[in-house]
Amino acid sequence: MTILLADPVVRAVRVLDNGDPLVPLDFAPGVLVRECVARRLDVARALLPSGVDLRVIEGHRSSADQSAIIERYTAELRELHPAADAVELDRLSSRFVAPLAVAPHVAGAAVDLTLVTTSGAELWMGTAVDATPEESDGACFFAAPVDAEARRNRTVLADALSSAGLVNYPTEWWHWSYGDRYWALLSGADNAVYGPVEVPAWARS
Repeated sequence: MTILLADPVVRAVRVLDNGDPLVPLDFAPGVLVRECVARRLDVARALLPSGVDLRVIEGHRSSADQSAIIERYTAELRELHPAADAVELDRLSSRFVAPLAVAPHVAGAAVDLTLVTTSGAELWMGTAVDATPEESDGACFFAAPVDAEARRNRTVLADALSSAGLVNYPTEWWHWSYGDRYWALLSGADNAVYGPVEVPAWARS
């Protein structure tokens, strides 16, 4: 059974931030992640088949940006599910965007990514990155019944990232993280090593 980020068991994981800084990814301009996440992504890239690479679309996200996504998507869900109460809306929303208190992106611990060829063409993964459950009819779930090409490519992605120590959020095939509460829960770690972090002054535009 999928554990959603809104589940209290995720919030209950303690955070002992190890102080790793946010660093730019050398292969993804404008993307910041925690230092150890960057190293693990380099490991994952080295594990991919020849002619295939990662394209990281987003890493660290500000609290304000996270809140804006939550508000926008929750408004859409409220229209689709007018009888849903606040708890149910939070649960539905967390399939696509994490509650602010536990958000891996805000901790610099998560990346949204896909696979590309060396020429930069994106491989078929079954849906676009960031397709909501409603837009994709559930095909955004990693284990969804997708065609053979998408399943093969998702498996290649998962093999490399899992081997590098990252975990997937099962409702979003593109979302992988290391060091956050969700990672700690799934990996059996005693605690998360990354909590919310601010972008350093040198990286602000």
